[in-house]
Amino acid sequence: MGKPTGFMEYERSVSHAEKPKERIKHFNEFHQPLSMEERKCQGARCMECGVPFCQSGIIIGGMASGCPINNLIPEWNDSIYRGNMKQALSRLMKTNNFPEFTGRVCPAPCEAACTCSLNGDAVAIKENELTIIEHAYEEGYFKPNPPKVRTGKKIAIIGSGPAGLSAADQLNKRGHSVTVYERSDRLGGLLMYGIPNMKLEKQIIKRRINIMKEEGITFVTKADIGGNYNAEEIMKSYDSVILACGASNPRDIKVPGREAKGIHFAVDYLKATTKDILDRNKTLTPDFKNFTITAKGKKVLVIGGGDTGNDCVGTAIRQGAISVVQLEMMPKLPDQRADNNPWPEWPKVAKTDYGQEEAISLYGEDPRVYQTTVREFIADEQGNVCKAKIVRLESKFNEESKRFMMEEIAGSEYEIEVDMVLIAAGFLGAQSYVADAFGVELDVRTNVKTDAGNYQTNVDNVFVAGDMHRGQSLVVWAIREGREAAKAVDTHIMGYSNL
Repeated sequence: MGKPTGFMEYERSVSHAEKPKERIKHFNEFHQPLSMEERKCQGARCMECGVPFCQSGIIIGGMASGCPINNLIPEWNDSIYRGNMKQALSRLMKTNNFPEFTGRVCPAPCEAACTCSLNGDAVAIKENELTIIEHAYEEGYFKPNPPKVRTGKKIAIIGSGPAGLSAADQLNKRGHSVTVYERSDRLGGLLMYGIPNMKLEKQIIKRRINIMKEEGITFVTKADIGGNYNAEEIMKSYDSVILACGASNPRDIKVPGREAKGIHFAVDYLKATTKDILDRNKTLTPDFKNFTITAKGKKVLVIGGGDTGNDCVGTAIRQGAISVVQLEMMPKLPDQRADNNPWPEWPKVAKTDYGQEEAISLYGEDPRVYQTTVREFIADEQGNVCKAKIVRLESKFNEESKRFMMEEIAGSEYEIEVDMVLIAAGFLGAQSYVADAFGVELDVRTNVKTDAGNYQTNVDNVFVAGDMHRGQSLVVWAIREGREAAKAVDTHIMGYSNL
């Protein structure tokens, strides 16, 4: 332990965010990193406690506590404090294939389980992680490292999101020949088109994939398996296949008026926005108005209070929305941990994310309206959505399901004017045409079915990983699934695995 008293001597400090009214003028990342000397102090805050819950990755009360990929957090925090950044990188890369992604977009269950957070502020683990990998890129010691020996085995991975990429990286390191198929025009899956540029600039993804290419991985874009590519041919041509296509079915809002124009799924909106920016090679400027789907000059309604809903809020503001309202079915969470939500459980507390901060700064109020949902959309004479009927909800015990459910409050209905609706209500599982193409079974949640703790499907030599397997989840869980699926494939075709 480098600094036994570090957690008492140094306060938590994180990167400085550009002010909301300035950052909404562009789609770039907007945090200014700390200096290396400041970062060393943040590394020194790590207590290297006897039982480091930060790296446990266990489920407590149905929620993740600690890092799902079991990052060796105390070890690389100590290395940061000592200034040994190459050693820090070595320890970090043992468990995490893509710290440049998780260091930007992970909600940091590690920090929620940090022992320092029991009686104070958690160690800035997420930003420490990002510092390690970005320093390695800047100093040039994170380089391609292709395997010295090839096994002669060929693996196909369907999908280039975090699960597919982590599986590809692991299997390539083992010496197998890996080909990744991506149906979109750019690689990265939801990293590319589901997460806005201001959270994860797309050159970060390209930078990492370019290294993977130099290490010998083959990537094929515009390859829609079950569409323009034949699944049977894929299965015949490779020793094993991993399906990592994500949970791609957006949950719909089935209410009267849903067919009105101007109502979009969040994933379509975010993808179109990112694609417009990349195709034109621009960030948002005052004269950049030619978005495929635009919120400019519109009253926007976002349905869904999660991360994707927040991304829609931030994106709509950058496009020039007149107003943004965000509906959340559930009640507002408490500002502090409740007594029945003790450390090291994931803290069920209210947070205000970047998009909501920007809405508060621009419009003067929080965009979120809790315990509400849409009952009906109303269209004008041209078929464009112009109003939404909203109804308030309350939690009531349902005798049939034997649990509390949100139910409408009689007489609480009201109307709001809207020109654009973005549905960010989550995803419902694997797309059936891909599953049908490979002949894999789905479970009751429409995820690809496997035995518990296993990644082998009902089809010989076909495995599954990521959201397609576990349902909609976090990038860090997708990385874990990809790594574990890679080990399962390696064991399957080699008889053992050293992954």
